[in-house]
Amino acid sequence: MSRATPTPDAPPAHRLPLAGVLRLGRPSDIWFKSALSVVVAVAPPNLILLALGRLDLAMYTMAGSLCALYAHNRPYAARARALAWVVLGMLGGLGTALVTASLTGSAVVLVTVGAVLAAVQKTLCDATRVGPPGNVVLTFISSAALFAPQTLGQVPGHLGLAAVTGLWAWGVGMAPGLRRPHGPERRATAQALNAAAAYAATGGTGDGHARTRAAAAAAVQAAWQSLLSAGGRTAPRRALERLLVRAEVALAAPADMDPERLRAWARALRGAGPVPRADARRDEALDEPAAGTPATADEQPGETPAGARSTSGRTGEQPGVSLPGARLASDGRRETTPAGARSTSSRTGEQPGVSLPGARLASDEADELLGLDAELAAPARPWWTRLGPLTPLALRTALGCALAGYVSLALGVGRPYWAVVTAASLYQANLTLTWSRGVQRVVGNLVGVLLFAAVAPLAHLGPAALVLCCLAFNFGAEALISRNYWLGSVCVTPMALLITEFAGYQQPGRLIVERAADTVVGAVVGLVAAVAVTNRRAGDRVGHALTDVERARERAARLLAEPHAVPAALEGARRSLAAALVELRGTVEAASGEWWQRALPHERVVRAEQLGHRTLAATVRRQGLHLDRHTETTEGVRP
Repeated sequence: MSRATPTPDAPPAHRLPLAGVLRLGRPSDIWFKSALSVVVAVAPPNLILLALGRLDLAMYTMAGSLCALYAHNRPYAARARALAWVVLGMLGGLGTALVTASLTGSAVVLVTVGAVLAAVQKTLCDATRVGPPGNVVLTFISSAALFAPQTLGQVPGHLGLAAVTGLWAWGVGMAPGLRRPHGPERRATAQALNAAAAYAATGGTGDGHARTRAAAAAAVQAAWQSLLSAGGRTAPRRALERLLVRAEVALAAPADMDPERLRAWARALRGAGPVPRADARRDEALDEPAAGTPATADEQPGETPAGARSTSGRTGEQPGVSLPGARLASDGRRETTPAGARSTSSRTGEQPGVSLPGARLASDEADELLGLDAELAAPARPWWTRLGPLTPLALRTALGCALAGYVSLALGVGRPYWAVVTAASLYQANLTLTWSRGVQRVVGNLVGVLLFAAVAPLAHLGPAALVLCCLAFNFGAEALISRNYWLGSVCVTPMALLITEFAGYQQPGRLIVERAADTVVGAVVGLVAAVAVTNRRAGDRVGHALTDVERARERAARLLAEPHAVPAALEGARRSLAAALVELRGTVEAASGEWWQRALPHERVVRAEQLGHRTLAATVRRQGLHLDRHTETTEGVRP
């Protein structure tokens, strides 16, 4: 475990870094999915309008089509709900903008309404954790609509177009589930396994192990959230749950897990084959291939692996056993396992009328998933409880967008909504990240206007060329943005400029100058607003997160001290502590990038993380979860 020396508390340094801000990262594993989805969602409506000679309506159809950008990392049950809310949110913002535009021509009023809408969209997207692209697309849609000539009589028709294409985008987003219904959960689990393997490779003491551990813990927690939101616990999802347990074991006891085994499971999940089987003891008992070749769990819930003639060996369910921690009596009534009932028979899987090794392995699987049913049954935290901490961010967005729009009007720019959208795109979890996003936005937009200047002659060959260029930039933006925001902005900028030409030809030189001016104005004014609106609550949230970790650790330590702790309670305490540690690390990183606040309790944070991970290691050993290497001791496992 870590022997990092706690650092004394000190006031945060006010740094706005440039190093690494423009560095390109690896592309997303599914970059092609979002890129192809947006093209499929945008192309048919635009081509239909092209055939009808009504490209002037493309702004409204694209409002719905762009909803296909959302929720690609969510399981399909959760994706269906998320996309539906995105479409409804888009329609709400678009409707407000269109009605406002039809009632007033005052640019000041329009900018003010646009700023308020941007703040509401930012707050709701962050509170609901809708994921990328967040509020930016919704703000772009509503802000552009505010400055579109409109009458009240046209509003229903334009909203209808957006609703129809929004429904089409929903279908595009859900279509891959017909072919690979567990794809998002498999990807999330693979990412968690790879992150855990990276930490296991350090042995818990190597260079950069603390940073690697934090990244792995976050990946594992994200994978659990993905599985918990996926709906019914089918056989493949149960197999994924067991793989995540192995990733958790690697986090708690990195020296005891084989990184290559974790990576082999992750590679198997990337393909289209069955979910790998994660039971190391089963591999030994059934004489399966070596660790480098992962065994698999069949995708069909009712089948049994060769050599294990148990009716439910693949799902971890014995006849008369209901996961986790409860069993069904012969008359069908559920019998809850009494406290301390992990007797010899429950540890070895021995049950009347069942022979080893299959029964023992099924019991092991049941033990390692204890507490999951309780976690599934626990009520989710309502999204509106997150609104309070987001108040400073909402104020920054409203103030920054409004001031950016007013300055753009004062400079005589014809499309002040570009400045509003630029300011809205900056605001991240803290001031340092906001600064980085501002640099990326400016660089990407300025390069993007140069790209627009190069392709404008081609786009002006005719309406068909205009539509095809717009589709190409849609694809390019989604293909590149995961590598770095500025690279995606290089394609977003010409796409936005081309959209303005759907209603009619625009002078390229004027568009380029106005876009560049609004980019600089929006970025500078937006950053000033971020500095002016302080977020002193960030330090308070660190204190609350520390208290949560300490309480979760104390609960786990009390259970560890009991000679016969209820397995389900111990597993629940372990999961709660792991989640609290992830929340603490995220809260500390967010607060570390803020200005104008008191010093953070770094020494207390380091000690809480050290003790928390030691307690996690102790619970893993107490539970007897599967390890690849059985070492005699693990540093600091005392609760």
